[in-house]
Amino acid sequence: MELVEESRKERMGVGTRFQCLTRRKQVDSDRLKADGGHHQLSQTLTIPGLIAIGVGATIGAGVYVLVGTVAREQAGPALTISFLIAGITASLSAFCYAELSSRCPSAGSAYHYSYICVGEGVAWLIGWALILEYTVGGAAVARGITPNFVMYFGGPDSLPSYLARVHIPSIDVVVDPCAAVLVLIVTGLLCVGIKKSSVVQAIITIANVLVLLFVIIAGGYIGYQTGWVGYTVTGGYLPYGVKGMLAGSATVFFSYIGFDSVASTAEEVKNPQRDLPLGIGSSLFICCLLYMMVSVVVVGLVPYFGMDPDTPISSAFAKNGMQWAANIITTGAVLALCSALMGSLLPQPRILLAMARDGLLPSFFSDVDKRTQVPVKSTVLTGIFAAALAFFMDVSQLAGMVSIGTLLAFTTVAISILILRYVPPDTVPLPSSLQESINSVSLCYGVQENEEKVDSVRTTGSNQLKQLDDPSQEINKESIKYPLLVKETDQEYFNEQTRRRRASWSIAAVCIGVPILTISASHAFLPAIPRFLACGIGGLLLLGGLAALSWIDQDDGRHSFGHTGGFICPFVPFLPVCCILINAYLLVNLGAGAWYRVLIWLLIGAMVYLFYGRSRSSLIGVVYVPAAHVDEIYKTSSEI
Repeated sequence: MELVEESRKERMGVGTRFQCLTRRKQVDSDRLKADGGHHQLSQTLTIPGLIAIGVGATIGAGVYVLVGTVAREQAGPALTISFLIAGITASLSAFCYAELSSRCPSAGSAYHYSYICVGEGVAWLIGWALILEYTVGGAAVARGITPNFVMYFGGPDSLPSYLARVHIPSIDVVVDPCAAVLVLIVTGLLCVGIKKSSVVQAIITIANVLVLLFVIIAGGYIGYQTGWVGYTVTGGYLPYGVKGMLAGSATVFFSYIGFDSVASTAEEVKNPQRDLPLGIGSSLFICCLLYMMVSVVVVGLVPYFGMDPDTPISSAFAKNGMQWAANIITTGAVLALCSALMGSLLPQPRILLAMARDGLLPSFFSDVDKRTQVPVKSTVLTGIFAAALAFFMDVSQLAGMVSIGTLLAFTTVAISILILRYVPPDTVPLPSSLQESINSVSLCYGVQENEEKVDSVRTTGSNQLKQLDDPSQEINKESIKYPLLVKETDQEYFNEQTRRRRASWSIAAVCIGVPILTISASHAFLPAIPRFLACGIGGLLLLGGLAALSWIDQDDGRHSFGHTGGFICPFVPFLPVCCILINAYLLVNLGAGAWYRVLIWLLIGAMVYLFYGRSRSSLIGVVYVPAAHVDEIYKTSSEI
């Protein structure tokens, strides 16, 4: 087995020190799930349930606030175009998620995909970042519900004392019992089963969509009666120019974050190859259409410079004599936040479940309740932690950390698409218990490929040993012992290895060029000459890598990778590379404070991996063999 590992390291060009960071697990298969030794999640979700989860997790209270802020400060009446551009940009990541989720339909989302395509080190960091994203995101949403919820009681002072916010001067903390209670209620709902919780999610989402349809229809009628005064103001349709419209697109882009929650439920979908792509695409399309229609109406009712930045929709109706509509819009905001809270708390237990199955976290997180078929322990622990965060902390300063985790996941998924298409894993990790079968198949192929050499070995006795001691015969000696892992000498093999090597370097050039280009282009305070030089180097690496990938043939193994028959991402490599570039630009332009906090969190995660996950990974002691021989090895194992 040690020789097998050494051969693998030579082929991958990875040193022993960093081997654990690059080891990749096996792509999903029916055999893998059958031999996994763990309970599977309940497969009950269909397209309507996935759409409810996606729309519910995406449409939060942002639509009730962002339309005012972005219209006033950035886009003006062109807010609709900003939402359209942001929706198209988000669809780039959605295309990548759609293919990977249908090919690899297991819990874990971006963590799972990166573990299969990139390696254990990157997968751990993505999973660790997603844990932070969903926890902080859920706590932030819960905190946002309270100010809207108290409106039903007549204001903050009318809320029951056991639910009202209280300021503790000694530690300068404002506790929010209402937010914590809401998190615990949603946690209990998620524990009863994915089918029941998805039904509740669907009901809340439908009610939220009905409120937005009310805004569109009633607002459209008012605009028709008043002549759409918002579009007749001086300054035209682009008062801040194209630059302002694009800046607005970058701001509202984060309103589309949430469709990845659909991918996190992949293991609970009845027909993942068909339903997951449709669920992701439909939810994103519905959200984009609603955002655009609401922005068309609201911007037309009130001039962009006169919009209320905090309550733009309700104030627009109030200025047109419909004060009573404020209660309906407030209801929509509360429903949107409750739905977004469910969307934030749903994926994290599944991330923990996937990481625990792989041995990177304690097995406690991988327990699945036999009755409800959901990871109850992980869900409860997630809910308690998020409730405590919502109760004690003002998480507004941590909101940027949510965006960083999401964009890192989006970027890794796009890179995984490039790897899947050009250099998909050609070896499969098998447990060491199959070593006898591996040796048997190896010997079989060794006899076929080295028949004359084997006959010579069997008949020459001690002369053969002297011959094998000759260094020039080292490759032949290894080919007899482990022929499955020895490079073939035919021209076709070398051509394929050359293609894979060129594709690997091209993907690396893209991944190096993008951050160099975006960082140098975004930081205007840098000296001009080094900045332009860095932009040139980054641009050349990016364009060179993209051009090379366009010229290099894609790997034939991509057709049989994972589960086939699902969605295929179009316009590869252009679409994934554009996705990587856009996500990197947004990452670079997030606040430095958020980056400092995320880096601290990732450093803590690196320590956890170093002292726990690295030595307990399920890939320790596995034997990597060519994927083409896996079925034969399992067949031989059953015969033995």
